[in-house]
Amino acid sequence: MRMGRNPLVIGLLALPCIAACREGAAAPRAGTREMRAALADTLIARSARRDAFSPLKNAQLGFDPVAAMRAARADVIAAETETDLFYALARLSHARRDRHLDVALVPGGIQLLDSAGLEIRGAAVAAPRRAPVRFFPDYSADSAGYFVGDVAADERWRDLPAIGSRVVSVNGTPAETWAAQAAAYTRHSTRIGLRWHMAQSMGLATAAVPSALRGERLQLEVEDANGARSMFTLPYVEEATLAWSGTGEPAYPGLAQRLQTPTYDLLVPEDGRRFLVLLWRGFRETMVADVDTLMAYADRQGLLDHAVILDVTRSRGGSLGPYAMQRLQPRPFRTTFGNLRISDVTGPFIAGKRDEFAARSINDGGVAETIDDGSWLMAWLETDVAAALARGDAYTNAVPFKLAHASRDSDGVLSPAPLHFRGPFGIICGPQGGSHLDQFVAITVDNGLGPVVGMPPGGYSNTWEWDEVVTFPGTDQPVIAFMWNIGHTLRPNGEILEGNPARVDEWIPLTRDNVRGYHALMLERLLARLGR
Repeated sequence: MRMGRNPLVIGLLALPCIAACREGAAAPRAGTREMRAALADTLIARSARRDAFSPLKNAQLGFDPVAAMRAARADVIAAETETDLFYALARLSHARRDRHLDVALVPGGIQLLDSAGLEIRGAAVAAPRRAPVRFFPDYSADSAGYFVGDVAADERWRDLPAIGSRVVSVNGTPAETWAAQAAAYTRHSTRIGLRWHMAQSMGLATAAVPSALRGERLQLEVEDANGARSMFTLPYVEEATLAWSGTGEPAYPGLAQRLQTPTYDLLVPEDGRRFLVLLWRGFRETMVADVDTLMAYADRQGLLDHAVILDVTRSRGGSLGPYAMQRLQPRPFRTTFGNLRISDVTGPFIAGKRDEFAARSINDGGVAETIDDGSWLMAWLETDVAAALARGDAYTNAVPFKLAHASRDSDGVLSPAPLHFRGPFGIICGPQGGSHLDQFVAITVDNGLGPVVGMPPGGYSNTWEWDEVVTFPGTDQPVIAFMWNIGHTLRPNGEILEGNPARVDEWIPLTRDNVRGYHALMLERLLARLGR
């Protein structure tokens, strides 16, 4: 999960400064060929010693992350413009195939004329514009391609492709070729997640991909169910101005909304059947309070013996999922564990957490990382982790995840809360999200808490990341912010989670043929498994 980021401006290795710098001349923002070579070499070396790579992921994807970075080195050296350098560094970072790891623009560093959709430290991020169509992967086979999954619904758009139409080409490029080219700029940890996120970016005017992969307008060729092909030229507009038909989004006819919070919508059957559905949005700032609201409502309404079904197909990550799990179902369970890779940033990381603890703010982007005040976490960092650093260990010991719900000597088994749901439990899942969501699903599967149907989550999770603003060697000239994954998340079954999502009990792929009733289909299958 994306936690514990520590911005820090650090120069690269103390290499001999280039001649121009020694003479006092200002270096170009994109550097010289010599500077870019040193930059690439240092980022690769730091990744080799800092990143907590996942052998399971590497084996499943058939690659070596350091070798993949070295293969991208030549592009960094050849990048003579700021724009070329940005995309070369993005490819260098994404070569590690880790959904959490990104690059960001920084003050004084390389700049882009168009930065919509990119992270910019210390500045507002311009939202990318969107065409009035949305796309999904057809998961019926690895090579089934992409299709039109939703269209804008207001009166401005009278000529749009039909829902379910197969994408033939994007901006004049065959869809398969476009996807192969976009993959290098798409952060991912699994193939299923890669396809999802490429589909989402297909209709966006986002600077996350080079301008060659997007145009001023979206030129789209599609093929309908009868094999007829059509061309469409669609503008990009502000996404907030678009109203969607909603095809492909979670929809459950016959269920009525009873509660709505930032964390979930609570749906119950209008015919009195004894189950409820939570359209789950994430494990964010208000999750604990929202779960407490749910439990109080369920207790008052006599719902605690109902089956609980979570639709997490549109969920974000966050923290403290075991708090929800202790209340949403009736069984004890073992939580996830985690560790840290020992490297040159371990000491600064401990110092950063010490500062957060002193400020009573151990959190990630406002999301609390621990149930307590962080004392368990700090005790581990300042004893076990500090000792591992002093010994030069490769990794620390593994402890219950972030010491959020159990101390470091615990077996990680958590019991249900005094007030909890007593009926069956199940999950409707898909590849959009990951991070803490991946942990929540892994806890469900590895502990046998209930069936999961649909498709696995995105397959990405770690303990913490580290980032810093890197400079060209021998100078104080910023270039970009770069990130590293510095710890493993361990599933309850002991396996590394990164690139290794829990398997679903019933594989129900999203396809161009079932998109209109997809979520209702998954609910039907899950209810059958729960005997409801």
